[in-house]
Amino acid sequence: MNNELPKTKIDERTGIEYHLEGDYYIPNLAIPKQEKITLNKYGRMRLGYLKEHKKAEYTIMIMEGTLNTHLKKIQETANIRIQQIISELKAKSNLTEDMKNTDMLYWVGTMNSIKAQAEEIIYKELIYA
Repeated sequence: MNNELPKTKIDERTGIEYHLEGDYYIPNLAIPKQEKITLNKYGRMRLGYLKEHKKAEYTIMIMEGTLNTHLKKIQETANIRIQQIISELKAKSNLTEDMKNTDMLYWVGTMNSIKAQAEEIIYKELIYA
């Protein structure tokens, strides 16, 4: 009589495959490979938000291998949107390049204010949504 256990088995209910290690069956789980990306400010902020406030979504994205793709899309969209919003706000404020030479402090202050407004919009639209 042969009492050897099968080396692998599949759970019919879940579809998960197990392999035998010693006396225990261990699930054959692996996280899919993800593309390597370099995160910028917006990508890091979105990643932090997902880890802290959207743990289920974060875990699902990791398990499905879609986290880096999601972060890359957020970064690209944020960069494009920031430039659009800055251009729109700059046009509304009547800020000209000539003001750089005539009233530099006013120009820098206004541009910093415009950039801060654009980033707040991005945070609400993309990062913390």
